[in-house]
Amino acid sequence: MMKKTVSVLAGAVLSLGMMSAQAATLKMAYDADPVSLDPQEQLSGGTLQLSHMVFDPLIRWTKDLDFEPRLAESWEWVDDLTMRFHLRQGVKFHSGNEMTAQDVAFTFNRLKNSADFKAIFEPFAELKVVDDHTVDLVSKSPYPLILNAATYIFPMDSKFYTGEDESGKPKDAIVKGGNSFASKNESGTGAYTVAYRQQGVKVEFKRNPNYWDSNSPGNVDDIVLTPIKEAPTRVAALLSGDVDFIAPVPPTDLDQIRNSDRTDLVTMSGTRIITFQLNQNRVEAFKDQRVRQAVVYAINQQGIVDKIMKGFATPAGQLSPKGYLGYDESLTPRYDLEKAKQLMKEAGYEKGFSVTMMAPNNRYVNDAKIAQAVASMLARINIKVDLKTVPKAQYWPAFDAREADIMMIGWHADTEDSNNFYEFLTMCPNADTGAGQYNSGNYCNPELDKLVQAANVETDSAKRAEIMQSIERGLYEDAAFVPLHWQDLAWGASKKVDIAPVLNVMNFPYLGDLVIKE
Repeated sequence: MMKKTVSVLAGAVLSLGMMSAQAATLKMAYDADPVSLDPQEQLSGGTLQLSHMVFDPLIRWTKDLDFEPRLAESWEWVDDLTMRFHLRQGVKFHSGNEMTAQDVAFTFNRLKNSADFKAIFEPFAELKVVDDHTVDLVSKSPYPLILNAATYIFPMDSKFYTGEDESGKPKDAIVKGGNSFASKNESGTGAYTVAYRQQGVKVEFKRNPNYWDSNSPGNVDDIVLTPIKEAPTRVAALLSGDVDFIAPVPPTDLDQIRNSDRTDLVTMSGTRIITFQLNQNRVEAFKDQRVRQAVVYAINQQGIVDKIMKGFATPAGQLSPKGYLGYDESLTPRYDLEKAKQLMKEAGYEKGFSVTMMAPNNRYVNDAKIAQAVASMLARINIKVDLKTVPKAQYWPAFDAREADIMMIGWHADTEDSNNFYEFLTMCPNADTGAGQYNSGNYCNPELDKLVQAANVETDSAKRAEIMQSIERGLYEDAAFVPLHWQDLAWGASKKVDIAPVLNVMNFPYLGDLVIKE
């Protein structure tokens, strides 16, 4: 049975779109579609891409990693703990309700209760409503990343999401992988409403006729998003003109798109780390530091980059990419098969053991191929891998349930700061604070966690860098996870689509500002 999901304005917007013969339409293909319309259900790239289309943040990142106003017109420090945001007036949600400070407070409280987002907002004590168009974001102690966190506040329509749905369940409930009201219905402030959605098949977006940003250069009235998991099919669709914009572009097809007279290629050096995590709660051997080190020594990161990524990635030995405060240039990849075998012998596992491994097959560039290569490399030290790869929509619930002994996770630091890697990927898992929410290996080092907490309240950049580099060295020595590479970014588009101005290293295209040339 086909599922339809519409915003409260969808019918009116659809009629408006049909009346406009000159409406510009963008046909786009990603490797997957968003798993939910709830902007706070899943902390993932797909969710954030959707959020920047349908909702709007208080502020957002610029290309040069500065901040620009969105629903907040301006902001200033009130004291060492308080940042005051002045909201735009006259902004309407898709429902027609006016956005006020109460909606921001509603959203903040929801973020604090979201399993995925609560770690980002754990440093904050409260969000105070000063008046209808002013809020104070108050941290528990001096916090250097208040503005970074504010980029994740996408105000939700508190009136629209209040009450019960037809099943008697709260409309504001956050249900991971569930069938909630918020996962199927939206009322944001963004440039687009969701007019139609069939999970895994197609999402249709319509331009919001009451969009607040009259200065936006965007002229795209209709967007049709079709998920195409298979990279060759996605590329073929672009080259044939069936779609106008695709992401990601696989490394094997970069030249094909670059050299076509019908398409343009845009690339950027990426900061998303691709890793595997070793579940110590499921596999006794992974509690032994020597075994974890053996796994890391057995992985040929450079070989994966050369053969599978075709050079379109940077081999990694740590979480922080170059340019981040935590980056330590001495922490390089350490492939050494003989060393790996020796460590397995010292740990008493010379004959090896068997494990299960899971990875997505449509979330990261060449994710399934990378997993296959890693499984083969582990076989050389007698670790026998039973590998299963699944689509992203199935993978995230499995990841949350920790269903395999070894699981793949890629991570772009949500705050553009090294500490975000540690908070989500390596801190001791804590459901109350959200720490370690994506630490499927259940790795836990309380001493390193103390350093993470220290960095969170250190406002001196040099001192923060020193602390975070110490964390990276500790994780490196402990083989807390298996680093692979930082994934580069590539997008392909028809020459009529001026895609470059709306792209950024976060991979959140600001499609509301997109221009299609006649």
